[in-house]
Amino acid sequence: MHEMMSWLVESIGAMGYPGIFLLMAMESSIIPIPSEIVMPPAGYLAQAGQMNIWIAILCGTFGSLFGAYVNYFAARYLGRPLILKYGRFVWISEEKFMRVETFFLKHGEISTFIGRLLPVVRHLISLPAGLASMNHLKFSLYTLLGAGIWVTILTWMGYFIGHNQELILHYSHQALYGVIAVSAALIAIYIKVQGKREKQRE
Repeated sequence: MHEMMSWLVESIGAMGYPGIFLLMAMESSIIPIPSEIVMPPAGYLAQAGQMNIWIAILCGTFGSLFGAYVNYFAARYLGRPLILKYGRFVWISEEKFMRVETFFLKHGEISTFIGRLLPVVRHLISLPAGLASMNHLKFSLYTLLGAGIWVTILTWMGYFIGHNQELILHYSHQALYGVIAVSAALIAIYIKVQGKREKQRE
């Protein structure tokens, strides 16, 4: 485990900021590269004085937005039938896609923000947004906000913990539980606000 983390730190250090952008773009699209193995090493390198932590966070966040737009445009221009037909070749099963689409349809556009904070949903939530032709400004803002929160948490985790992979995994799981709880609260608030607006329209 220690050797793997050391290799990741060296790799991120060698690739620099463009590497962070590229890896997070891949993580945010269809290639399963966990953000938990990209951003903590960047945080550790920032603590060691080899990177600027804020530039690393920006690269990770905008890399996530770029990857999200890859999925968004793929869904928008290819359409649902092709995604379901060929998705299995890029690890998107029909069952997984249906779960994410249901999540989007149930919670509306804010799910683009909340989905960025949740595992599995994170890299697929852009697909139903693309199918729905979601407004670009809203899509960008929600994606940047959600990705920015998660990227910041992971980067600072690496900054304070160092390159102890076991501790990073332990605390990233704890952070994930906290994020899920906050997301559930946001969904509840959103539903309540939407309910009041609908009553006012009536």
